[in-house]
Amino acid sequence: MLKVSGAAVAATSILGLNACVSEAKNAPGGSGAKKKVLVIGAHPDDPETGAGGTMMMLRKMGHDVTSVYFTRGERGIKGTELDEAARIRTAEAIEACKIMDVKPLFMTQIDGDSQINAERYQEMHDLINEQKPDVVITHWPIDSHRDHVNCSALVLDAWQKLGEPFELYFFEVCAGSQTRHFFPTDFVDITPVRDLKVKATFCHKSQRPEAWYEEEHGLMDEFRGMQSGVKYGEAFVRFHRSKASGSLLDIKAE
Repeated sequence: MLKVSGAAVAATSILGLNACVSEAKNAPGGSGAKKKVLVIGAHPDDPETGAGGTMMMLRKMGHDVTSVYFTRGERGIKGTELDEAARIRTAEAIEACKIMDVKPLFMTQIDGDSQINAERYQEMHDLINEQKPDVVITHWPIDSHRDHVNCSALVLDAWQKLGEPFELYFFEVCAGSQTRHFFPTDFVDITPVRDLKVKATFCHKSQRPEAWYEEEHGLMDEFRGMQSGVKYGEAFVRFHRSKASGSLLDIKAE
Protein backbone atom coordinates (compact mmCIF):
# COMPACT_ATOMS: atom_id res chain seq x y z
CA MET A 1 0.00 0.00 0.00
CA LEU A 2 1.23 3.47 -0.83
CA LYS A 3 1.52 5.52 2.32
CA VAL A 4 0.52 9.02 1.23
CA SER A 5 -1.68 11.85 2.37
CA GLY A 6 -2.80 15.04 0.71
CA ALA A 7 -2.93 15.91 -2.99
CA ALA A 8 0.67 17.09 -3.18
CA VAL A 9 2.06 13.85 -1.81
CA ALA A 10 -0.47 11.74 -3.71
CA ALA A 11 1.07 12.94 -6.96
CA THR A 12 4.08 10.77 -6.17
CA SER A 13 2.05 7.63 -5.57
CA ILE A 14 1.08 6.28 -8.96
CA LEU A 15 -0.16 2.73 -9.11
CA GLY A 16 1.36 2.22 -12.54
CA LEU A 17 2.94 -0.96 -14.06
CA ASN A 18 6.66 -1.48 -14.58
CA ALA A 19 7.02 -5.21 -14.59
CA CYS A 20 3.94 -7.34 -14.88
CA VAL A 21 5.70 -10.54 -13.84
CA SER A 22 7.67 -9.10 -10.95
CA GLU A 23 4.66 -7.21 -9.62
CA ALA A 24 2.55 -10.36 -9.75
CA LYS A 25 5.28 -12.07 -7.74
CA ASN A 26 5.18 -9.26 -5.22
CA ALA A 27 1.41 -9.35 -4.88
CA PRO A 28 0.05 -10.34 -1.47
CA GLY A 29 -0.23 -14.09 -1.18
CA GLY A 30 3.12 -15.30 -2.45
CA SER A 31 5.41 -15.41 -5.43
CA GLY A 32 3.60 -15.45 -8.73
CA ALA A 33 0.16 -15.53 -7.09
CA LYS A 34 -2.69 -14.80 -9.48
CA LYS A 35 -5.32 -12.72 -7.72
CA LYS A 36 -9.06 -12.44 -8.24
CA VAL A 37 -10.48 -8.95 -8.70
CA LEU A 38 -14.15 -7.94 -8.81
CA VAL A 39 -15.17 -4.51 -10.09
CA ILE A 40 -18.80 -4.03 -9.07
CA GLY A 41 -20.68 -1.25 -10.84
CA ALA A 42 -24.34 -0.29 -10.65
CA HIS A 43 -25.01 -0.18 -14.41
CA PRO A 44 -23.46 -1.34 -17.65
CA ASP A 45 -20.70 1.24 -18.38
CA ASP A 46 -19.98 2.07 -14.70
CA PRO A 47 -17.11 -0.44 -14.29
CA GLU A 48 -15.72 0.62 -17.67
CA THR A 49 -15.73 4.35 -16.95
CA GLY A 50 -14.69 4.13 -13.30
CA ALA A 51 -12.02 1.42 -13.45
CA GLY A 52 -11.76 0.15 -17.02
CA GLY A 53 -8.12 1.10 -17.41
CA THR A 54 -7.18 -0.48 -14.10
CA MET A 55 -9.00 -3.69 -15.01
CA MET A 56 -6.97 -3.96 -18.19
CA MET A 57 -3.70 -3.18 -16.43
CA LEU A 58 -4.42 -5.92 -13.90
CA ARG A 59 -5.22 -8.33 -16.73
CA LYS A 60 -1.85 -7.51 -18.26
CA MET A 61 -0.34 -8.68 -14.98
CA GLY A 62 -2.16 -11.99 -15.36
CA HIS A 63 -4.76 -11.46 -12.66
CA ASP A 64 -8.34 -12.77 -12.92
CA VAL A 65 -10.72 -9.80 -13.36
CA THR A 66 -14.52 -9.85 -13.41
CA SER A 67 -16.76 -6.90 -14.23
CA VAL A 68 -19.91 -7.24 -12.11
CA TYR A 69 -23.07 -5.38 -13.14
CA PHE A 70 -25.47 -4.71 -10.26
CA THR A 71 -28.30 -4.04 -12.76
CA ARG A 72 -28.69 -4.51 -16.50
CA GLY A 73 -29.49 -0.84 -17.13
CA GLU A 74 -33.21 -1.46 -17.62
CA ARG A 75 -34.19 2.21 -17.48
CA GLY A 76 -31.23 3.47 -19.45
CA ILE A 77 -32.87 3.72 -22.89
CA LYS A 78 -35.68 6.23 -23.03
CA GLY A 79 -38.88 4.93 -24.61
CA THR A 80 -37.73 1.29 -24.50
CA GLU A 81 -39.36 -1.45 -22.43
CA LEU A 82 -37.31 -2.61 -19.47
CA ASP A 83 -36.75 -6.15 -20.80
CA GLU A 84 -35.62 -4.91 -24.20
CA ALA A 85 -33.35 -2.27 -22.70
CA ALA A 86 -31.83 -4.94 -20.45
CA ARG A 87 -31.19 -7.16 -23.46
CA ILE A 88 -29.50 -4.34 -25.40
CA ARG A 89 -27.38 -3.14 -22.51
CA THR A 90 -26.36 -6.65 -21.49
CA ALA A 91 -25.07 -7.27 -25.01
CA GLU A 92 -23.17 -3.97 -24.92
CA ALA A 93 -21.57 -4.88 -21.59
CA ILE A 94 -20.51 -8.29 -22.86
CA GLU A 95 -18.89 -6.66 -25.90
CA ALA A 96 -17.07 -4.17 -23.67
CA CYS A 97 -15.79 -7.01 -21.51
CA LYS A 98 -14.38 -8.75 -24.59
CA ILE A 99 -12.35 -5.64 -25.39
CA MET A 100 -11.12 -5.38 -21.80
CA ASP A 101 -10.46 -9.14 -21.64
CA VAL A 102 -12.46 -9.51 -18.43
CA LYS A 103 -15.37 -11.71 -17.42
CA PRO A 104 -18.91 -10.26 -17.22
CA LEU A 105 -21.21 -11.17 -14.32
CA PHE A 106 -24.75 -9.86 -13.87
CA MET A 107 -26.75 -9.45 -10.67
CA THR A 108 -30.54 -9.16 -10.39
CA GLN A 109 -31.24 -5.62 -9.19
CA ILE A 110 -33.32 -3.31 -11.41
CA ASP A 111 -31.98 -0.03 -12.75
CA GLY A 112 -33.62 2.90 -11.00
CA ASP A 113 -35.30 0.64 -8.45
CA SER A 114 -32.40 -0.99 -6.60
CA GLN A 115 -33.20 -2.15 -3.10
CA ILE A 116 -31.47 -2.47 0.24
CA ASN A 117 -33.19 -5.13 2.34
CA ALA A 118 -32.41 -8.48 3.92
CA GLU A 119 -32.74 -10.35 0.62
CA ARG A 120 -30.44 -7.95 -1.22
CA TYR A 121 -27.85 -7.96 1.56
CA GLN A 122 -27.80 -11.75 1.27
CA GLU A 123 -27.52 -11.69 -2.52
CA MET A 124 -24.41 -9.50 -2.45
CA HIS A 125 -22.95 -11.49 0.45
CA ASP A 126 -23.48 -14.78 -1.41
CA LEU A 127 -22.04 -13.51 -4.69
CA ILE A 128 -18.87 -12.19 -3.10
CA ASN A 129 -18.52 -15.24 -0.84
CA GLU A 130 -18.84 -17.53 -3.85
CA GLN A 131 -16.32 -15.54 -5.92
CA LYS A 132 -13.82 -15.25 -3.03
CA PRO A 133 -12.03 -12.18 -4.43
CA ASP A 134 -8.71 -10.79 -3.23
CA VAL A 135 -9.75 -7.27 -4.28
CA VAL A 136 -13.14 -5.60 -4.77
CA ILE A 137 -13.52 -2.17 -6.38
CA THR A 138 -16.92 -0.48 -6.28
CA HIS A 139 -18.69 2.88 -6.19
CA TRP A 140 -17.75 5.60 -3.72
CA PRO A 141 -20.78 5.80 -1.39
CA ILE A 142 -21.27 9.58 -1.54
CA ASP A 143 -23.03 9.90 -4.87
CA SER A 144 -26.09 11.55 -6.38
CA HIS A 145 -27.30 8.31 -8.03
CA ARG A 146 -29.21 6.04 -5.66
CA ASP A 147 -28.18 2.86 -7.50
CA HIS A 148 -24.51 3.78 -7.00
CA VAL A 149 -25.09 4.41 -3.30
CA ASN A 150 -27.02 1.17 -2.81
CA CYS A 151 -24.44 -0.88 -4.67
CA SER A 152 -21.66 0.56 -2.53
CA ALA A 153 -23.57 -0.01 0.72
CA LEU A 154 -24.26 -3.65 -0.05
CA VAL A 155 -20.62 -4.31 -0.96
CA LEU A 156 -19.40 -2.65 2.23
CA ASP A 157 -21.83 -4.71 4.30
CA ALA A 158 -20.66 -7.95 2.67
CA TRP A 159 -17.01 -6.99 3.28
CA GLN A 160 -17.73 -6.45 6.96
CA LYS A 161 -19.92 -9.53 7.43
CA LEU A 162 -17.35 -11.75 5.70
CA GLY A 163 -14.66 -10.56 8.10
CA GLU A 164 -12.88 -8.05 5.83
CA PRO A 165 -11.16 -10.80 3.79
CA PHE A 166 -10.31 -8.73 0.69
CA GLU A 167 -8.88 -5.35 -0.24
CA LEU A 168 -11.70 -2.85 -0.76
CA TYR A 169 -11.37 0.15 -3.06
CA PHE A 170 -13.85 2.76 -4.29
CA PHE A 171 -13.90 4.34 -7.76
CA GLU A 172 -15.46 7.55 -9.06
CA VAL A 173 -17.87 8.20 -11.95
CA CYS A 174 -18.95 11.55 -13.33
CA ALA A 175 -16.99 13.28 -10.57
CA GLY A 176 -18.79 16.33 -9.24
CA SER A 177 -22.17 15.61 -10.78
CA GLN A 178 -22.47 12.05 -9.39
CA THR A 179 -19.47 11.01 -7.26
CA ARG A 180 -18.85 13.71 -4.65
CA HIS A 181 -16.33 14.51 -1.90
CA PHE A 182 -13.86 12.01 -3.39
CA PHE A 183 -10.26 12.37 -2.20
CA PRO A 184 -8.11 9.62 -3.76
CA THR A 185 -5.57 7.59 -1.82
CA ASP A 186 -4.32 5.65 -4.85
CA PHE A 187 -3.77 6.24 -8.55
CA VAL A 188 -3.30 3.96 -11.54
CA ASP A 189 -1.50 5.09 -14.68
CA ILE A 190 -3.85 3.93 -17.46
CA THR A 191 -2.00 5.68 -20.30
CA PRO A 192 -1.00 2.40 -22.04
CA VAL A 193 -4.63 1.23 -22.26
CA ARG A 194 -6.58 4.47 -22.33
CA ASP A 195 -7.57 4.08 -26.00
CA LEU A 196 -8.98 0.63 -25.22
CA LYS A 197 -10.86 2.05 -22.23
CA VAL A 198 -12.53 4.55 -24.55
CA LYS A 199 -13.27 1.79 -27.08
CA ALA A 200 -14.87 -0.38 -24.37
CA THR A 201 -16.97 2.53 -23.12
CA PHE A 202 -18.13 3.28 -26.65
CA CYS A 203 -19.52 -0.27 -26.90
CA HIS A 204 -22.41 1.17 -24.87
CA LYS A 205 -23.92 2.76 -27.96
CA SER A 206 -27.37 3.04 -26.41
CA GLN A 207 -25.92 5.54 -23.91
CA ARG A 208 -24.56 7.86 -26.61
CA PRO A 209 -21.06 8.14 -25.07
CA GLU A 210 -19.99 10.54 -27.82
CA ALA A 211 -22.20 13.12 -26.11
CA TRP A 212 -20.65 12.87 -22.65
CA TYR A 213 -17.46 10.82 -22.41
CA GLU A 214 -14.86 13.45 -23.19
CA GLU A 215 -16.55 16.18 -21.15
CA GLU A 216 -16.99 13.94 -18.12
CA HIS A 217 -14.78 10.86 -17.94
CA GLY A 218 -12.30 12.14 -20.46
CA LEU A 219 -11.60 15.12 -18.24
CA MET A 220 -11.42 12.80 -15.22
CA ASP A 221 -8.81 10.63 -16.94
CA GLU A 222 -6.76 13.72 -17.79
CA PHE A 223 -7.11 15.34 -14.37
CA ARG A 224 -6.21 12.22 -12.41
CA GLY A 225 -3.26 11.72 -14.75
CA MET A 226 -2.12 15.31 -14.21
CA GLN A 227 -2.59 14.92 -10.46
CA SER A 228 -0.36 11.84 -10.41
CA GLY A 229 2.20 12.95 -12.99
CA VAL A 230 1.16 10.86 -15.99
CA LYS A 231 -0.96 11.45 -19.10
CA TYR A 232 -4.08 9.50 -18.11
CA GLY A 233 -5.01 8.11 -14.72
CA GLU A 234 -7.73 6.55 -12.62
CA ALA A 235 -8.14 7.33 -8.94
CA PHE A 236 -9.33 5.26 -6.00
CA VAL A 237 -10.02 5.47 -2.29
CA ARG A 238 -8.70 2.50 -0.39
CA PHE A 239 -10.79 1.56 2.63
CA HIS A 240 -8.94 1.05 5.91
CA ARG A 241 -8.05 -2.56 6.38
CA SER A 242 -6.98 -3.90 9.75
CA LYS A 243 -6.42 -7.56 8.94
CA ALA A 244 -3.98 -7.48 6.04
CA SER A 245 -1.10 -5.51 4.61
CA GLY A 246 0.19 -4.87 1.13
CA SER A 247 -1.83 -3.94 -1.92
CA LEU A 248 -2.49 -5.68 -5.21
CA LEU A 249 -2.97 -2.26 -6.82
CA ASP A 250 0.52 -1.18 -5.79
CA ILE A 251 1.70 -1.54 -9.38
CA LYS A 252 3.96 0.43 -11.74
CA ALA A 253 3.57 1.28 -15.42
CA GLU A 254 6.23 0.68 -18.04
